Amino acid sequence: MWFFARDPVRDFPFELSPDPPEGGPPGPWVLHRGRKKATGSPVSIFVYDVKPGADEQTQVAKAAFKRLKTLRHPNILAYIDGLETDRCLHVVTEAVTPLKMYLKERAEAGGLKELELSWGLHQIVKALSFLVNDCSLIHNNVCMAAVFVDRAGEWKLGGLDYMYSSQGNGGGPPRKGVPELEQYDPPELADGSGRAVREKWSADMWRLGCLIWEVFNGPLPRAAALHNPGKIPKSLVPHYCELVGANPKVRPNPARFLQNCRAPGGFMNNRFVETNLFLEEIQIKEPAEKQKFFQELSKSLDSFPEDFCRHKVLPQLLTAFEFGSAGAVILTPLFKVGKFLSAEEYQQKIIPVVVKMFSSTDRAMRIRLLQQMEQFIQYLDEPTVNTQIFPHVVHGFLDTNPAIREQTVKSMLLLAPKLNEANLNVELMKHFARLQAKDDQGPIRCNTTVCLGKIGSYLSASTRHRVLISAFSRATKDPFAPSRVAGVLGFAATHNLYSVNDCAHKILPVLCGLTVDPEKSVRDQAFKAIRSFLSKLESVSEDPSQLAEVEKDVHAASSPGMGGGAASWAGWAVTGVSSLTSKLIRAHPAAAPAETNVPQRPTAEGHWETQEEGTDTAEDSSAADRWDDEDWGSLEQEAESVLAQQEDWSPGVQASRAGQVSRTSNLAAKSPESDWSSWEAEGSWEQGWQEPGPPEPPLEGTRLASEYNWGGPEPGDKGDPFAALSARREAGAQLRPDSWGDDNWEGLETESRQGKAELARKKREERRREMEAKRAEKKAAKGPMKLGTRKLD
Repeated sequence: MWFFARDPVRDFPFELSPDPPEGGPPGPWVLHRGRKKATGSPVSIFVYDVKPGADEQTQVAKAAFKRLKTLRHPNILAYIDGLETDRCLHVVTEAVTPLKMYLKERAEAGGLKELELSWGLHQIVKALSFLVNDCSLIHNNVCMAAVFVDRAGEWKLGGLDYMYSSQGNGGGPPRKGVPELEQYDPPELADGSGRAVREKWSADMWRLGCLIWEVFNGPLPRAAALHNPGKIPKSLVPHYCELVGANPKVRPNPARFLQNCRAPGGFMNNRFVETNLFLEEIQIKEPAEKQKFFQELSKSLDSFPEDFCRHKVLPQLLTAFEFGSAGAVILTPLFKVGKFLSAEEYQQKIIPVVVKMFSSTDRAMRIRLLQQMEQFIQYLDEPTVNTQIFPHVVHGFLDTNPAIREQTVKSMLLLAPKLNEANLNVELMKHFARLQAKDDQGPIRCNTTVCLGKIGSYLSASTRHRVLISAFSRATKDPFAPSRVAGVLGFAATHNLYSVNDCAHKILPVLCGLTVDPEKSVRDQAFKAIRSFLSKLESVSEDPSQLAEVEKDVHAASSPGMGGGAASWAGWAVTGVSSLTSKLIRAHPAAAPAETNVPQRPTAEGHWETQEEGTDTAEDSSAADRWDDEDWGSLEQEAESVLAQQEDWSPGVQASRAGQVSRTSNLAAKSPESDWSSWEAEGSWEQGWQEPGPPEPPLEGTRLASEYNWGGPEPGDKGDPFAALSARREAGAQLRPDSWGDDNWEGLETESRQGKAELARKKREERRREMEAKRAEKKAAKGPMKLGTRKLD
């Protein structure tokens, strides 16, 4: 049987890169790039080839191998693995770059900042302090060739070939035999008389002075050049002069040198060094200290090096979240550092943390995630959103904190394009219906209507047909005036999704009812919308061949034009305008605020039904209404002047604001033509998110919008010309939960026209019976028409 000797170099788990060597410190070692065979992770490999007749050099290399293997310190080159054979020595360390090469590359890219240089020198001095004071070792080789830089920009001390004990164990310093290294020896070593009285660190501190000179001025030509500080910063010059002084006795201990440089006004007294020192000791810091540190960190990240943020700050942030109690405070610096990552790195490092954060029960973390979703939404794929993000986000719709509910609604602008059919058209619509119908916060009901108008293009054709008209019609009956404005703007923003039959039979009757709204802002928007829809119908009436073009988007899977508009609107939804809800929460943190003096209209239990506004349910056309030449993104500028006045929505107070609303009415009067472009200068959905301050209590003697009787007149001596239309409902009269589904939109009748009223009543009764019959037929054929089968509590 034959036995073959195994090649240890071939079996070594690391391999050299085919790239040429990067050189190395003057001496026996040659530095190569390498990688781990199993994972491909980068490493650095120092190689020494044993040569015949070089026994002294071989012993120096083996001693360096042993020192590097046994010494462990954050500022000393980190040993990973090694190989020792009769032919060679391989020492594997963390991936590093020689300082000389690193400074050259950074100089070509604009140069290193003083912040980076101060921390780098701090690390080298700290390594020397460890060797001298803790290990009683003299490095004996401090120079630029013995310093290396890792991928985070951290400086590491290497070149341990000529190290020896300061206690005399094992003899004196080894002979170097390399002229390039001997120029860094202090002058007292050249004096063989031994007259100089020195400390054990004196020689290394002289060499440190040489290193500082080279970092700021380039390669040291001769020892005499040390007398000229050159480009060394003024704050460092006094301490540098102590290092290169002729008297070795006065050269400071490395620990004292650090203390001097860290004094107020010193070269190493800056935010960057303080941040690094805190990160090195973060595991032993108190939770309160960590909270304060992370809160202040994001302000400094812009001035920190990119590599430092990616490779040092980011791991600490991830560790603080995983094992610490930092909580939501790490989100701001985390997303700021995330901007430096590639898409692949972001997916690997940030997204798993974000997904885990969404499952947290910490309200502060949840609301910050929702507020900053715009920064990471582009990195989330659809399966992740639908299976791991959305199921946790929807819990916010049921949260007792109004701010959580509000931010959850806003976040849907960003999540909607990534939601699947079931989550978007069923689950989300169920929650939207509940919020719009039952939420006690007017701003949240308003924002729900706004969001629905913006994501309407992503809904399926059947869901749009079933939901949009009913939802916007419900909003027009909300006691909160901005919600009614949002309902009108919702119809306008989704105009291309309705057939001409829907426009004539369902939308225009609702809008006509708003022409007698107590709020002038609502009336102004309603009149503009009516003119626009009438213009659309008139164009089809004049030229019936336009019908197919007008209705081409009605049954489309999604509307490209609307989709692009919604995407462009998404920015303001989460970046930030402060809403009325947020102001109320800050003012009354102990309890969730509710609208006062505004009775809530009875509504359906979390469902939208198909709208039946006393009109025929003729079959919709298969095409959709689309106006290609209109810019609906401009609607975002409209309601800023309208909703800013909605601090109180009682008609009595509105009458006192005639001067404030006259400007709006004048703007409307300037554009008499029925044209969608008239909305561009004034129309806005943006104010749906930016509500005014807390509502003032209504003046004594005024009545609320919800208390008016819209079915008939009541004479009264009131200043508001529409006050005659606002009588209280008769005692005992009650709205059904879905009363908006069968309201009478035929018009307002007066006592002098009893005959017409009687005819209208009979006509409505006949239509009601027809509707009930049709609903019964559809229910028997297709089942319930409601959006969901389970009602929300």
